[in-house]
Amino acid sequence: MNYCSHCGSSNLETKIPEGDHLPRIVCENCETIHYLNPRTIVGCLILNDKNEVMLCRRGIEPRLGFWNLPAGFLENNEGVEEGALREVLEETGATVKLKGLHTIYNVIKAQQVYLIFEASMLDDHYELTPESTEIKFFAQSEIPWDEIAFSSNVFALNHWIAKSNGTTSELAIGTLELK
Repeated sequence: MNYCSHCGSSNLETKIPEGDHLPRIVCENCETIHYLNPRTIVGCLILNDKNEVMLCRRGIEPRLGFWNLPAGFLENNEGVEEGALREVLEETGATVKLKGLHTIYNVIKAQQVYLIFEASMLDDHYELTPESTEIKFFAQSEIPWDEIAFSSNVFALNHWIAKSNGTTSELAIGTLELK
């Protein structure tokens, strides 16, 4: 951060404000405390009537060309469910029904929290978009594990498989701590 978003001053200092316990960026001009908090990513693990999962080949960076669950950043003034539905529509053109929260996944070093919902297709329609160059449903045995874009996707897919086999609970919570 180079300038205070409140007053525009460049007189910023990192310090622990009174009554806090973590270093924050504080404007020395107007005394505004700037909190830098994790970004929320929302998306869906979409299943069809054959219990196959939808994956999208990424048409954008990062990880261009790798397979991904439809997901993306939550927008301001948007609920997590609304954001997950929007991301699915943006990446696949599909409309889905949310069944419930499937996984919560933390990527500490990247300051990200992933909320992945389980969902089902409302109809058979989906289409390529600028964000997805290929869309395909995969059976558990067909998942291209070496081509999955992100650890959050691997975590969600592994939970779906374990849940299908009856070896885990309804919600999984995980953390990746990159050094």
